[in-house]
Amino acid sequence: MKKRIISISILGCGWLGVPLAKHFIQRGWPVKGSVTSDDKFELLRHAGIIPFRIMVSDTEVLMDDPDFFHADVLIISIPPERTEDVEQVFPSQIRRLIPFIQHSGIQKVIFISSTSVYPEQNQVAREEDQLMPDKASGKALLEAESLLREQSTFKTTIIRFGGLIGINRNPARFLLKSSQPIEDVPVNLIHQDDCIEIITGIIDQEVWGETLNACCPEHPMKKDFYTKAALQTGYAIPEMSEQSKAYKVVDSSRLIRRLNYEFIYPNPMDYLETLSQT
Repeated sequence: MKKRIISISILGCGWLGVPLAKHFIQRGWPVKGSVTSDDKFELLRHAGIIPFRIMVSDTEVLMDDPDFFHADVLIISIPPERTEDVEQVFPSQIRRLIPFIQHSGIQKVIFISSTSVYPEQNQVAREEDQLMPDKASGKALLEAESLLREQSTFKTTIIRFGGLIGINRNPARFLLKSSQPIEDVPVNLIHQDDCIEIITGIIDQEVWGETLNACCPEHPMKKDFYTKAALQTGYAIPEMSEQSKAYKVVDSSRLIRRLNYEFIYPNPMDYLETLSQT
């Protein structure tokens, strides 16, 4: 049986986009990737990714070649920036992108969203929930999801990833950037390897026009996870909070059923076992 060749464009080749592109290239698929800086441009080229310079703002899209938008599948992997007006800026960025997608003829889009669209109300969070996000970034993502979902010329599958862990993301290091004690609440995390396999599964199985949560199905307590991360890598054990805090547990059962997916890291604690060896 002849292998199917699918052309991919990844808008935002960062921590997830670059290894995702390399994964597709290993399959023999041509991949275009976008960056905003010259140094990263050459990194893409050396990785076998066809590089493009694209800058998306809330007022315009600047690019050196519109051929980027000629592909079978577009993956949008640009997170909201941490600015005071993110609720206005990020949806406007997506609005600026939509005409380029429409005019290109692309019919299949994957939008990388986040579980920050769910509020923390001591609940199990599912895709069908009526959402009122707590955070500005969550509100921005939710509106961006809606803008893409309502388009009729292309179908968008939205993936709501949990907190990303994996290569070059030692969880213990993130504790150094925060002065806040660790709460006794469940974590909602997902490994980079699972992210890549889930995106690939969506393309392979033609799962379009859907919204899917993507988190490890097991949710250890945050204090246990970060204590083990610190012990595995020689960092100081973080301070623990005695105060109760609202939480959420993100349910990925729809994704597991829809893709018949088996997680590489069903429990994020499994990933910590590898940290001392890297």
